[in-house]
Amino acid sequence: MMKKIAVLTSGGDAPGMNAAVRAVVRKAAYHGIEVVGVKYGYEGLTNGQFEELDLGSVGSLIQRGGTFLNSARFPEFKEDAVQQKALDNLQAAGIEGLVVIGGDGSYRGAMTLVAKGFPVVGIPGTIDNDVPGTEYTIGFDTALNTVVEAIDKIRDTATSHENSFVVEVMGRDAGDLALWAGLAAGAETVLIPEEAYDLDDIVERLERGAARGKKHSIIIVAEGVMPGHKIAELLEAKTGKKTRVSVLGHMQRGGSPTARDRVLASQFGAYAVELLMEGKAGRAVGVRNHQVIDYDMPEAFQKNHEADMSLYTLMKELSI
Repeated sequence: MMKKIAVLTSGGDAPGMNAAVRAVVRKAAYHGIEVVGVKYGYEGLTNGQFEELDLGSVGSLIQRGGTFLNSARFPEFKEDAVQQKALDNLQAAGIEGLVVIGGDGSYRGAMTLVAKGFPVVGIPGTIDNDVPGTEYTIGFDTALNTVVEAIDKIRDTATSHENSFVVEVMGRDAGDLALWAGLAAGAETVLIPEEAYDLDDIVERLERGAARGKKHSIIIVAEGVMPGHKIAELLEAKTGKKTRVSVLGHMQRGGSPTARDRVLASQFGAYAVELLMEGKAGRAVGVRNHQVIDYDMPEAFQKNHEADMSLYTLMKELSI
């Protein structure tokens, strides 16, 4: 059985990453396995920025957003010599397995180590919810609640001043945040990368609402479609009416993780340790049909993310 493993967080931070690291450390400690935390993701792995983690190291972390291990973009990890240096650091420290918490880019880095014979297990941590193979990623639920709360507040102002608002949300090339938030907040229109939009249809929906006395509207646009100010300009040109814009930005990544994200992160972290103990490598942890599962890590970046289009249809029906 492994005696020493490491854990790192990579890519954009997501609420619940700390809870996942906590679970890795405590599950490993339960089985007598030492854990090393890698600072600054793959950059720290290459520079040997390691610190021993024990039960006290992860105390009072489950409720904290962000990642106490820090994260950094490190495109240099694509180079073979850099990968080998990271591998040498792991082996020199007596580390026998690695848990990587991040998105598909983080998984790509992990697979380069697996290809060199080093055991790695991936945990999906991203607010975008765009990792194929799992229905939910750590951080999505928290970010979703942050977006819905912001939209609720924006609607108060939109109602008071009888304005239309375009709200731009994160998600990269995935529309999950926009779609789920739009349905939960009762938005009139949602634009997502997975579905082509029709400007005339948006205008028609606005006009239909105005005809029945509606004085305000909320249009949510995922950043992967276009910047919020661009869709506002297009709408103003069509309607001749001023359209306000609110870009939620990085506030969507912050905040204390929801109970759902804390539970999911705890399950994922513990299961990742179990997989390493069983000698499994190149596996990714996920959830399907409310069950925690594992699958081949390459599946996470060899397939395209798919949004739940039944929710999109429902949103359009309910916002008639």
